[in-house]
Amino acid sequence: MGNTKKLMNQIIELKFTSKSLQRQSRKCENEAKSEKLKVKKAIEKGNMDGARIYAENAIRKRTEQMNYLRLASRLGAVVSRLDTQAKMQVIGKSMGNIVKSLESSLNTGNLQKISMAGSTSLSTPEKEVNSLMQQVADDYGLEVSVGLPQAAGQAVSAPQSSEKADEDDLTRRLAELKARG
Repeated sequence: MGNTKKLMNQIIELKFTSKSLQRQSRKCENEAKSEKLKVKKAIEKGNMDGARIYAENAIRKRTEQMNYLRLASRLGAVVSRLDTQAKMQVIGKSMGNIVKSLESSLNTGNLQKISMAGSTSLSTPEKEVNSLMQQVADDYGLEVSVGLPQAAGQAVSAPQSSEKADEDDLTRRLAELKARG
């Protein structure tokens, strides 16, 4: 845990440094703008030597600003990688704990008891499932009895004339669809 804590402290310090570099970049950008205004004023006054010096300062500040920005970006990438590494260390330790607890469960045989208890509590009575499916099918006028295994003594028999009428209706609708297509 100490190693992860050190890593997190380094990440915080690097984030702080990155923010500081970004502030320096903005400061240099403002100074470059200020130098450009000085160039303008010097040119208006006819002071070409002064304008040249201010222009050099503006270019230097702009270059400095870009360097700060580049360095802040690189530090951001390093922070991201270190953050990923810290998270992976935490995950690795968690996985180690999970493996240890699974091994102890397997050794004691409790896992089989736990899984058996879970499977019996999660199972749903087949009669209830079939009953609900049949009820929904009846509500919507569907026929489900073909795909459902029926419990002994509860077979639902449908009238033959109804099946024949449904079959004729399906045949007629199929013919209509073929005629359209």
